Amino acid sequence: MTQVPPPSEELRLIDTELWQLNARRAQLLARRAWLVSRLQALPQPTWTPPAAAPVSHHPETGAPRVQNVLLLLGGLLLTIAAVAFTLVSWGHLGIGGRSLVLGAVTVAALAAPLPLLGRGLRSTAEAVAGLALALTVLDAYALYAVALAGADATAYASGAAAVLAVVWTGYGLLPRTKALRLPLPAALAAAQLPLLLGAVAADAGPYGISGALLVTAACDTLVALRAAAGLVRISATVGAYGTGAWGVLGAVWLSWTAGGPGTGARAAALLLFAAGVALAAAWRDRAPGHAVGLSLAAGLLAVIALGGVVRPVLPAPWTVPAYLALGIALVAVAGADRLPEAVRRGLAVACAAVQGVAVLWALPLLALTVLGPAGGAARVWSGAPGGARQAVSVGAPWLPQSQTAPLVLAAVAAVLALAVRGATWRPRALTGVLVLGWSALMVAPVVLDVPYPALLVVEVLVTAALLAVVTRAGAAESVFALPAVVLALVTSVSLGFLSLATRSATVGVLTAVTALFAAVSLKRRLSVLTLPAAFGHGAALACAAGAAAGWAPQHTALLVLVVPAVAALCAARVSDTRTTVVVEVAGAAAGCLAIALAAVDAGMLSLVLSLSAVIVSGTALRPDRRPAAAYAATALFALAAWVRLAAWGVTAPEPYTVPVSVAALVVGLLRRRRDPQVSSWVAYGPGLATTLVPSLAAAWTDVYATRPWLLGAAALLVTLLGARRRLRAPLLLGGGVLVLDALHELAPYLVQIAGLLPRWVPPALAGVLLLVVGATYEQRLRDVRRARDVLGRMD
Repeated sequence: MTQVPPPSEELRLIDTELWQLNARRAQLLARRAWLVSRLQALPQPTWTPPAAAPVSHHPETGAPRVQNVLLLLGGLLLTIAAVAFTLVSWGHLGIGGRSLVLGAVTVAALAAPLPLLGRGLRSTAEAVAGLALALTVLDAYALYAVALAGADATAYASGAAAVLAVVWTGYGLLPRTKALRLPLPAALAAAQLPLLLGAVAADAGPYGISGALLVTAACDTLVALRAAAGLVRISATVGAYGTGAWGVLGAVWLSWTAGGPGTGARAAALLLFAAGVALAAAWRDRAPGHAVGLSLAAGLLAVIALGGVVRPVLPAPWTVPAYLALGIALVAVAGADRLPEAVRRGLAVACAAVQGVAVLWALPLLALTVLGPAGGAARVWSGAPGGARQAVSVGAPWLPQSQTAPLVLAAVAAVLALAVRGATWRPRALTGVLVLGWSALMVAPVVLDVPYPALLVVEVLVTAALLAVVTRAGAAESVFALPAVVLALVTSVSLGFLSLATRSATVGVLTAVTALFAAVSLKRRLSVLTLPAAFGHGAALACAAGAAAGWAPQHTALLVLVVPAVAALCAARVSDTRTTVVVEVAGAAAGCLAIALAAVDAGMLSLVLSLSAVIVSGTALRPDRRPAAAYAATALFALAAWVRLAAWGVTAPEPYTVPVSVAALVVGLLRRRRDPQVSSWVAYGPGLATTLVPSLAAAWTDVYATRPWLLGAAALLVTLLGARRRLRAPLLLGGGVLVLDALHELAPYLVQIAGLLPRWVPPALAGVLLLVVGATYEQRLRDVRRARDVLGRMD
C-alpha cells in the first residue's frame, strides 16, 4: 500500500528535485560551451567523398573442385588420344615401333604417380593413374590385334580381364601406390568379367552362366565383408548385388522351367549356393537392416530351390502346398537361438512372405465361392443345382488348379495360431486365424463338390458359429467380435443368393439367418451391425414368404410392413444412438420396399401408405424424434388420402377433404392454445395441405373456371390470415397454391402471347431481365435477407 506524504512535505520534495535538475543543466551547458570553443580553435578538415569499395565476387566453386575437373578433362583427352593412336595410327609403325611406343607410354604412366604422390599432388597422381589403367586396356587390345587375332575373342577377353584385374590389384597394393583410390575399384570392375566371359566362351549354357555370375557375386561378397569402409567396399557391394541378382534370376527361371527332378536339382544347387552366400553375409554384416534383407533373400531362395526339385513330380494343384510346406519349415529354422536376431527376423519374414503368396493363390476360389452365387438372382427358383460347384459358379469357369486351397488356408491359420506368441502381434494373428479358418470352411465344400443341401447346411452352421463367437467373446478375446460379425454378414448375404435355387431353400435359409441375427442382437454386442442385418434378412424373408404363398406383390407389401413396425419398436428400446439410427434406416428401407411393391395397385398403395403413416406416428411419440417424424407421418397420411381418392376416381375431392381439414385445423388450434410454442407446420400444416393440394391437382385438370376461382380465393384468404397472424405454414402453403393456381389460369393467354410475339422477343426479354437483376443484385440480396428474417420470426 502506497503512503501519501502531507502537502507541505510533498512540496518540499518537488522543490528539491527541481533544484537538482537546474544544477545538472548548468553543468551540461558549461561543458558544451568549452567543447565548442576547442573545436573552433582547431583547423577544419576538407571533406572528400569516400572511395568506392572494390566489388568482391564470391567464387562459385572451390579451388579443389576446379583442379579435379581440369585433371579429369586432361586424363580423358589423353585417353582419347591414346585410343585414336591405337586404332588409327597403329598401322604406320613397325612391330618394334609399336612395342616401344606403347610400352614406354604405359610404363611412364604407371610410374608417374610415384613422384607426384611424393610431392603431395594426389589429385594429379589419380588422374595419371587413370590414364595408365586405360593404357593397359589398350595394350591388351593391341596384343590381341597384332599377335592373337586368330584366337577366340570372348575367351581372350576373359583372360585379359583376369590379367588386368590381377595387375591393377597388385599395382594398387604396392607400398608407394596404396594412397591411390582408383586401381583397386577398377580391379574389382574388371574381375566381374572373367568367369562370365569364360562361361560364354566355353558354351556352358544357362546353368554355367548363372553359376559363373553367382561365383563372381560370392567373391564380391567376400571382398565387401573383409574390406574397410570406403570406395573398395562400395564397389564390391555393387558388384555383389548386380551380378548376384542376374545369377539368381537365371537360376529361378531354370528352377521354374525344370522338366524333371534332375534339372530341378541342378537349379536348386545354384539357388542353395546363393542362399548360403546371402546367409553368410547376413551373419557377418554389422548393419541390422542389411542382415534382415539378406536373411529374407536366403530363406526365399532356399524355398524356391527345394520346391523346384519336387515340383516336376507333383500334380499341378499340389505345387503351391509343396512350396508352402517348405516355407513353414523355415519357422523351425527361424526359431533357433544360435542365430543372430537379425537373421532370425529375416527368416521369419521370408516364411510370412511364402505364406502370403500361398493365401493370394487361394483367393480366386474364395471369391468365386462368396460372390459366385449372386449370379443366381437371374434364375430364381429354377431348381436345385447338381452340386456345390455348380451352385457357386452359376456358369462361371471352374478353377481346377485350386483344389488344394482349403489345405493351404488351414495350414497358414495353424501356423499363425501356433507360431505367433508376442503380446503385440498375438491379437492380429488370432484375427488372421479367424479369417483364414472361415475361408477354409467356405471353400472346402465347393472343392469336395458336396450336394447342394449339404452346402446350405454348412454355410448356415458357419454363420451360426461366427455369431456364437460374438456372443461368447470375453474381454481377452474381444478382438474376434467385429471380424466375426463382418464375416457372418458376408456369409449370410452369399447364403441368401445361394438359396434362390429352390423355394423351400430360400424360405428356410432366410428364416434361419433372420433368427440367428435377431438372437445375437439380444446380447447387445455389436447390435449396431446385427440388428440392421436381422431386419434386412427379415424383409427378404417377407418377400420370399409372400411369393412362396402365391401372393401378388401388392399383398406381399403388407407382410413386408411388419419389418418397419418391429424396427420402430426396437428403436424405441435401444439406448445407443448409433444403433437407433441404423435401425430406423433399416426400417425406412423396408418401408420403401413395401411402398414400391404396392405401387402397382392404387388401393393397396393407399393402405400401405396409411399403415406406414401409423408406424411413423408411433415414432413421433418419442421426444427425440417428434418434429421430423411428425412431418413424415403427416406427409404419408396426406399422400395416402390422395392416392385413395385417385383410386376411387374422385374428381371433386373437396367433399372428402374439407371435413378432414376442418377437424385437423380445430385440433391444431386447440393444441396451439395449450402450447403456444408449437410450430404452425405441426398445428395447421396437415389440415391446410389435406384440402389445398388435392384441390390444386383437380383444378389443373378442370375445364371449368369455378374450382380454380374458388381455390384461388381460399388460398388468398389463407395467405392473408398467415400474414396477419405471422404464421409461416398458412403464408407459404396459401401463397404457393395461389401462385400455381394463377399460373394455371394465365397459361392459355401466355401461350397465345408467345405465339404472337416474334422469336427474337423471348431472348431479348431474358437479356433485359438479366441486366436488371445484375444491376440490382445487391438490392435483391437485401430483399431476400429481409424476407428470410421476416419468415424466421414467424411461428
